[in-house]
Formats: sequence, structure tokens, C-alpha cells
Amino acid sequence: MITENSGSENKDSVFKEEITKASDFKFGTTVVKVFDDMVSRSVPYYNETQRMLAEIAADHVKEGSCVYDLGCSTGTTLIEIDKLIPSDIKFVGIDESPEMLTKCDLKLKEAGFVRPYELITGDLHETLPIKNASVVILCLTMQFVRPLYRERLLRNIYAGLNPGGVLLLVEKVLAESTVFNRDFIKYYYNYKRRNHYSEMEISQKREALENVLIPYKLSENLLLLKEAGFGDCETFFKWYNFSGMIAYKKS
Repeated sequence: MITENSGSENKDSVFKEEITKASDFKFGTTVVKVFDDMVSRSVPYYNETQRMLAEIAADHVKEGSCVYDLGCSTGTTLIEIDKLIPSDIKFVGIDESPEMLTKCDLKLKEAGFVRPYELITGDLHETLPIKNASVVILCLTMQFVRPLYRERLLRNIYAGLNPGGVLLLVEKVLAESTVFNRDFIKYYYNYKRRNHYSEMEISQKREALENVLIPYKLSENLLLLKEAGFGDCETFFKWYNFSGMIAYKKS
């Protein structure tokens, strides 16, 4: 497995200095170094969402099956779930960033993982090797998948889930009505300001994400889940323009 020196958590300053020419946001080495700080300061109720994912996953995991985290980044979700799920359940983390997987592997080792696990470099725009899954997680991941490929991704997940399995999806979303969308964005940027991001940082990150992170409405996400074959779908978390959903594959 991959190894590196961990060091202490770095503070997110990726967009602190003025950038002359903005480029699309990438999950490379620079972002990986500060990712845990970045996501905890940029995603409302991030820690609570992680706790909820673990709690729900623990209720739906089945003996002899696997748990998949697609877009596992630095492994925070896997570590949280590990606390509640029997140690013989295999975890599989998939991410397209090798740098993320390096950091993830280190964090899992530091967390004292004893369960079988596998980390795979994979592009969510391609067909993924999902099999024997009772729980699949997409935490702040599908929003980075190009819209044209989202239905195929969900069908891929559905096919790899065992009957009775669940998909847990957390996404940044658009308001159902444009009347509220502007307000929700304003509240979100106020949240980032409270977490000590400057106006320049907020503006430059927004520009970098413009063509990379493409949110859907909550209703559009739920419709996609239904069209992919999922039966019962429910919202388990909502904060302005962030939402958590659970989708069930019927027996």
C-alpha cells in the first residue's frame, strides 16, 4: 500500500492570493494537502453529515457484502463508518486522484484499520467495478460528474448493489425555485465568511468551480435515482443548498 509522512492538518489557503488567470478546480497535490480543512470549512454540518452517513450505513450493511465510497477523497467517510460496522466487512474506496488515495491510505492506517479494504484509482465517468455492495456512498461527488454521465453512473451503482442495498448521496443542490436560489447562495457565502474565508477566496474558488461543480435541484436528483431503478428514495438532510438522500434497491 501507499505511504507518506502525514504531518499536521494544513490550513486551506489555495485561493488566498490573487490568481491572474483562473483555471478549473482540480483535486491535485495542492488541494489534497488542505482538503480536510477546506471541506470542513466549506460544507455546512460536514461532521454531522459524516455521522449520519455512518449511522445509516450501519443499519443497512449486510454480512459478507462490501461498502463502496465513490470519490472517497482522504477517507473521512470510511473512517467514520468503520467505527460502527463489523470489521469483516470489506471497504472499497474509489477516486480519480492518486494523490487523494495516497492521503486516504495513510489516514486509514493511522486510524488503525484492521478490516480488509481496497483503494482504486477510477474515473466516475467510466464503468466502475462495483459488486456485492450493500452500501454505496457518493458524498459530494456526483456534482463533479458531467451531467451527461450521471444517469449511467447511477445505473452502474444500482447494478452493483445487492437487493436491499442502499445508495447514500450527499450533494450541493439548487433551490427548486429561482426565487430562493439567490438567497440560499447568499446564506452559503455568509457561512464561508464566518469560517474566515475572505471575499477574494470566495470569489476565486467560485470561478474555479464554475465549469467543474454543476449542481442539480433536489427534485432532479431524486428523479435521476428513480430513473436508474431505485425504489424508495428519501431526503435525510437539508441545509439551504446542500442535501443528503438515501435510495433503496428493492429485493
